[in-house]
Amino acid sequence: MNILILGSGGREHALAWAVKQNPKCDRLIVAPGNAGIGQLAELAAIDPCDATAVLACVAENAVDFVIVGPEAPLAAGVADALRAAGVLTFGPSAQAAQLEASKAFTKEICDACGAPTAAWARFADLEAALAHVRAQGAPIVVKADGLAAGKGVIVAMTLAEAEAGLREIFGGAFGAAGAEVVIEEFMAGEEASFFILSDGVNVAPIGTAQDHKRVGDGDTGPNTGGMGAYSPAPVLSAAIQEQVLAEIIRPTVAQMARRGMPFQGVLYAGLMIENGRARLVEYNVRFGDPECQVLMMRLGGQALDLLQACAEGRLDQITAQWAEDCALTVVMAARGYPGTYEKGSEIKGLDSLPETSAQMVFHAGTTAQDGRILATGGRVLNVTARAATLAEAQQRAYAMVDAIDWPEGFCRRDIGWRAL
Repeated sequence: MNILILGSGGREHALAWAVKQNPKCDRLIVAPGNAGIGQLAELAAIDPCDATAVLACVAENAVDFVIVGPEAPLAAGVADALRAAGVLTFGPSAQAAQLEASKAFTKEICDACGAPTAAWARFADLEAALAHVRAQGAPIVVKADGLAAGKGVIVAMTLAEAEAGLREIFGGAFGAAGAEVVIEEFMAGEEASFFILSDGVNVAPIGTAQDHKRVGDGDTGPNTGGMGAYSPAPVLSAAIQEQVLAEIIRPTVAQMARRGMPFQGVLYAGLMIENGRARLVEYNVRFGDPECQVLMMRLGGQALDLLQACAEGRLDQITAQWAEDCALTVVMAARGYPGTYEKGSEIKGLDSLPETSAQMVFHAGTTAQDGRILATGGRVLNVTARAATLAEAQQRAYAMVDAIDWPEGFCRRDIGWRAL
C-alpha cells in the first residue's frame, strides 16, 4: 500500500514509525512532516488542512490509504473530502469531530446517552459566566468551547483563578475557540486516557495511557499540551475499562450513529477515576500527543492493520495484541514553554542514540538545515523507551535524555511518578 499520513508532530512521527514496520506499507508519505519523520518517510510540503492539496497529493502518488493525525484537518472536513473522492481514510467526519471541536457538543451527547460526566453549563457572555462561577464557588473548571491546541482549559482552585480564566478566554486568548465557554464541576480523582477505535458500529480498545499535563515536576505550574506519558495506566483496571466501554464509549458511538454522524476513527477518552469508577472529562478524536508515542511503541507494525480495519468497517474481526511490557516518553521542550520560547536552537547528540523497537526519539517540533537539527516548536522531542517494567523504561528514557546536547531545552524529571 501507498500510505499518506497528515501532520507534523511527535504523534505523526510515532504513527509513521509504526506503519513503516508493517510489510503492507510499500511507500510512506507524510505531509508536511518534520526532520525526524524525514529520516524514514517522504515529506510532502502541503497544508494538511487544505483538502484540495491533499487530494492532489493522493492522486499524484497513487495513495491507497490516508491517516489523519491532528484535530485541525478533521474539524476542517479533510476526511470528508477524501471519502467523497473514494479514498480509504482513517479519521472522523467534520460532524463527528465535534466531539473534540466543541466541548458543549460532547456534553450534550453525554446527557443524551446517559454517560457519566461532570455537571456543566455553557455561556456566550462574560458577565453571565462570572455570575455562574461566583454562585458555584471553587474549585471549578473553565473551558474554551472550541479547539485551543490543548490549552483552553483552566482548572481553577480559587474563584480569582476562575474569573481570570474567563476574562482571558472572552478576551480573545484562544481566538474563535473562546466565543463560548463551558463551565464544569471540578472532578477529584486520578486522570487517565483510554484509546478506542470505532468504525461507526463496532469498538475495539487499543490501550491505556497517562499523560502529565503540567509543566513542572510533581504536577506543578501551568497546563501544557503534555510533558510525557506512559502506557499502560495501572489505574485503568480491567473492571474500570469494562465500565467505561459499557457506560461511556458504546453509548456515545450508538448516539452518534442515531444522529446520522457515525464516528469512525480513534476516540481518546480522558477519564477521571475516583473510588473505582470513571467519569468522562473530555473526548479527543485523534491520538493523544504524547500518548500516541507510547501506544505505538507497544503496538508496533500491527497499528496499520488496526487502523485499516477501522477505516474498512471490520473492527469486529481484529483485536490488538499486546506485549506484556511498558513504554514511557519524556517530552523535551524549548525553555519558556508553554509561554514564550526561542526557536532555531541546535540540538546535538541525536545521531548517537539507538533507534530500535525499544528505544526511539520521536521528533515533534524540528527542522533539518545544512545537516543540523533545529528546534522549531514548544514541544520538540519525545524521548521514548520500552521495557519489561515501567521503572526500567523510565531509566532508559532518561539515560537517552541525558545524552542529548541541547542547553536550550528542558524536561520534567518525574514522568511516570504516579504509577511508580
